[in-house]
Amino acid sequence: MTDLRRPPGTPGEVFVAFLQLGLTSFGGPVAHLGYFREALVVRRKWLSEQAYADVVALCQFLPGPASSQVGMALGLQRAGYLGMLAAWVAFTLPSAVALALFAYAVVEIGDLSDAGWIIGLKAAAVAVVAQAVLGMASSLAPDRKRATVAGAAAIAALLIAGPWAQVAIIAVAGVIGLLWLRREASSEKTSQEAAFDVQVPRPVALSALAAFAVLLIALPLVVDGALFEIFYSAGALVFGGGHVVLPLLESQTVSTGLVGHDEFLAGYGAAQAVPGPLFTFAAYLGALIDGVPGVIIAICAIFLPAALLVLGALPFWQSLRHLPKARAALMGVNAGVVGLLAAALYDPVFTDGITSARTLAVAIAAFVLLTRWAAPPWAVVLGSAAVGFVLL
Repeated sequence: MTDLRRPPGTPGEVFVAFLQLGLTSFGGPVAHLGYFREALVVRRKWLSEQAYADVVALCQFLPGPASSQVGMALGLQRAGYLGMLAAWVAFTLPSAVALALFAYAVVEIGDLSDAGWIIGLKAAAVAVVAQAVLGMASSLAPDRKRATVAGAAAIAALLIAGPWAQVAIIAVAGVIGLLWLRREASSEKTSQEAAFDVQVPRPVALSALAAFAVLLIALPLVVDGALFEIFYSAGALVFGGGHVVLPLLESQTVSTGLVGHDEFLAGYGAAQAVPGPLFTFAAYLGALIDGVPGVIIAICAIFLPAALLVLGALPFWQSLRHLPKARAALMGVNAGVVGLLAAALYDPVFTDGITSARTLAVAIAAFVLLTRWAAPPWAVVLGSAAVGFVLL
């Protein structure tokens, strides 16, 4: 294993590599993983194919932004703890800055409800989320049992409001997977080859897990509704990546009056047009709520759980990943994620984004471009904003 005291690379090397990825990685978390593989496994040969697959599997299991967590783990492997920090900062910075600046533009514009380009962005968000639902369903709910779990999760999410309801849905989906999907989990093969080669000392891992749990439990009791608590909870409780954080953030910011519906969906649409992790949507919301301090607090808070979980989980993953029960529970969780995303597609994305025949037409055109012409999401979103500016 790689000793973190003598890493093979440097934080500067990691920063440069991930800044390039942060400037060019369009297309969401699945696309990000492809960019990572090409840049770091194929070209730079920082690690083997099997080691890369191993860390991707771990980060799919954890709540939080999967691609950012993979980036953190790769930075950790290459250059130790400073490498982990460098990977996160470099990959996150470009989109966070872009979305924060967009928030200031939104504030200057004022009332957004009648702006055609904003209407176009909201319509494009419908197509992007619909594509995500279909893509995730094809891989995470491909059979009758998992499709049933996904459907039940969607129904529950539509009927039961609140972020904690979604956490409960995910937990129940995991239990159902554990009890009902054991045969499917047992049929999956897991590689016995070398795992991801980073050694995090057990005391460090246990401290990280303890910090994760203490903050998750204590923050709502001590500073409920504070900016750090809102974004830390969102980052800690989301399975399935950036799109699934939407309903949690919506309930914590729009429903509480911190951000308007139009501003929220405009920012979500704009987030599709920038590279890097979708969790940097937090920078946009933080800027609207409290300016530059809000950006810093929101970004640090929403990504902190991901960093703590990566540090805490690495020592235990090698043994856990081979257990059929763990894989069965993960199958249930992933199917539940599909259901939550499907519910979010309806409310708030569709209900606020489709307000006329013209907005539906924009959404349909965007969906066809994304799914059949393989157009990059950033181009589709910018095109939808342009169409909205001219026609809506």
